[in-house]
Amino acid sequence: MARRGLLVGTAATALTLATVSFADAATSNGGQDGTDGPDRTRTVRGTLPTGSPDYVYLPVEVPCGVREIAVSYAYEKPPVPAGTQGNALDIGIFDERGTALGGRGFRGWSGGARGSFFIRADEATPGYIAGPVRAGTWNIALGPYTVAPEGLPYEVTITLRFGAAGSTPEPVYPPRRAKGRGRAWYRGDCHLHSVHSDGRRTPAEIAAAARAAGLDFINSSEHNTYSAHGAWDGLWGDDLLVLTGEEITTRNGHVLAVATDPGTFVDWRYRARDNRFGHYAKAVRRAGGLVVPAHPHATCIGCHWKFGFGEADAVEVWNGAYSPEDEIALAEWDNSLVAAVRRSRPWVAAMGNSDAHREPDVVGLPQTVVLAEELSREAIVAGIRAGHSYIAESSAVTLSFGVLGGRGLHAGIGERLRVDGDDTPVTVRLEAAGVPGCTAHFVTDQGTLFTAGLPASGTGTVEWHTTPACAAYVRAEVRHPATVPGLPGALAALTNPVFLEG
Repeated sequence: MARRGLLVGTAATALTLATVSFADAATSNGGQDGTDGPDRTRTVRGTLPTGSPDYVYLPVEVPCGVREIAVSYAYEKPPVPAGTQGNALDIGIFDERGTALGGRGFRGWSGGARGSFFIRADEATPGYIAGPVRAGTWNIALGPYTVAPEGLPYEVTITLRFGAAGSTPEPVYPPRRAKGRGRAWYRGDCHLHSVHSDGRRTPAEIAAAARAAGLDFINSSEHNTYSAHGAWDGLWGDDLLVLTGEEITTRNGHVLAVATDPGTFVDWRYRARDNRFGHYAKAVRRAGGLVVPAHPHATCIGCHWKFGFGEADAVEVWNGAYSPEDEIALAEWDNSLVAAVRRSRPWVAAMGNSDAHREPDVVGLPQTVVLAEELSREAIVAGIRAGHSYIAESSAVTLSFGVLGGRGLHAGIGERLRVDGDDTPVTVRLEAAGVPGCTAHFVTDQGTLFTAGLPASGTGTVEWHTTPACAAYVRAEVRHPATVPGLPGALAALTNPVFLEG
């Protein structure tokens, strides 16, 4: 049976379509006696106009005795003139507990990565959460990401399969700690995608790629779902810590929830104007995680970060292979350091991640190298939040960076050096390895004040003398030779700042 999707309710950012009923299924056994009944299928067709709200909910009345709900969908993609948005439609589902913000009823999201999914007690499509299919009103969530001028014709097919529900296995989550090397520099990539969202690698393939890249930790960061949190069983080890999180993919930018409690879901259904981000940023921190705006100047639709950095614990200034978008993000972050110094306010650390989805995306390009007391969730989070870290293009790159003052005073990355006065001489020292053909740049609140070439071998030491009066902070950039006249070369490495105080 096919039916048209009719609008019956509106809200500022959501529409609700007419309810899909399976009332006849409840009267034809429907598996209520524990035996399989015949499948029941309904198809809904409709057209979403331009200017549709961010989310459109299709209610589905699920009767008793359902062991599996399966959904497929399709939509038309007519050609559009150059510069005009075409059709793109995302999908997910909420169960009988409802669609209210906070996600109590959340059961999965695949965005535009899949054309179908299923949920039952013992298993679900990646991106979706296994568990009983309880009776009540479920809601298929459609997200019209972009709509062509002539509208977005769609078709959604829902199939209910009846029978005994089965049992849901207890998820096995990664441990909070790996063996590690005690207090040391640990390498990680906190922005990775698998088949549980729009990636093409399995968790096993990601773990193998992480080890090959010389990483010590990774963070699971699927778009708007936590289904991958329980998918790493057997993949961690003494040499690899697996953290769990989410890429919260709003219509006004993406933000990483890094190292949250396993099983944590963070809602994404709001825009900057809704004044809800602070609430969910606090939820990330209550779950033990970090709030990290991702690729803040990416040009994809909905990717540009519009929530500001007031709730950020760190910011991703380098995302994947270095690009002009990263150069802009780096400049904006540096401006935030200047403002923090001027106003004596807390500063936000920089980090870098690969955002790897599939081949040929390189896991660990770039990677954040964190000084931590041990290889544990809590220690890595503390190191990133404090800015005790630098970013490198690969595990071949190692840096040591710090500032020395009189009487044996020393401060390292993310620390503060206090000396006797603003005119007290200090020595800035960078030791680098694995960066052949590169140049070292020392950047301060006054801009780049010192540049020096590194040896052809890629291993060397650079020193510069300054005072707190000339530099309220100093950080290091190691860059490849420029390939475009007038533009800086791509980064090979970048440190968080050392602050100077006279």
